[in-house]
Amino acid sequence: MSSRVEVVAMDKSVKKSSWPHRKRQIAAILRLEVRKNFTGKRSVLMYLLALLPVLIMAALVSVHYDDIRTNFSEASLIFANLYEGMILRTVIFFGCAWIFMNLFRGEVVDRSLHYYFLSPVRREVLVAGKYISGLITSLILFVTMTALAVFFIYLPLGYSGAMNQLLNGPGMNQVLIYLGTTVLACVGYGAVFLVIGLFFRNPVIPAIILYGWEFINFLLPPVLKKLSVIHYLHSLTPVPIPEGPFAIVTEPTSAWLTVPGLILVTAIVLVLASLRIRRMEIKYGSE
Repeated sequence: MSSRVEVVAMDKSVKKSSWPHRKRQIAAILRLEVRKNFTGKRSVLMYLLALLPVLIMAALVSVHYDDIRTNFSEASLIFANLYEGMILRTVIFFGCAWIFMNLFRGEVVDRSLHYYFLSPVRREVLVAGKYISGLITSLILFVTMTALAVFFIYLPLGYSGAMNQLLNGPGMNQVLIYLGTTVLACVGYGAVFLVIGLFFRNPVIPAIILYGWEFINFLLPPVLKKLSVIHYLHSLTPVPIPEGPFAIVTEPTSAWLTVPGLILVTAIVLVLASLRIRRMEIKYGSE
């Protein structure tokens, strides 16, 4: 309960509808939520998820150290497969599901959401504050995870070889795209799972259905492919990955459409979340 006092005790002399007042409320929510995201009882799983690809990449490099150094182009292709298959489709997907679905659903399970609802905070401000806190958490974890995985794949080249690949080859462009794709994945999946956590009493089932939809994306016709987050993320990856002999080939969406498109969809989803939370009633007894 004491963790909610910070929100309640904010300056009430300022009009509740004023933007400076809302910014202070969002900042207060951020301080509470980011600390809880990193230190709460549910944080262990997201640490383990973020650590998994780093450990796999470290083990892979230790076994094939000389092969990577002599044939880095093939190693880059292996990394691209690992990035899309494990980091994007598994770790970031389930990591964002765990972080963002628990922003509200976790509060309901812990019977603590009413402290926010009793505070002088507009509910759409609460949605914004919680979403940004989840985004900060996921970005710190998964961008760091991606950077460490990239570090290990470049490690066998040594300092001079890595700098040559980064500055004189395609390395720097590829690294920046990998990091940027991770950011967009957190932005898009985060908004989707925030809404799932708000709309569904048991969010696990819709999350599994969504994972199945994303998993079979390569089999879908072009129109349906574009109704998924992974299609746009796949379009951004710097090293093209064949989707298999049974895949329906679709032209990748250009970055000029992908980036603003994902941001626009995220904004629409957050508006839906704000409309939903305005009518949300807490019934702990039915949970």
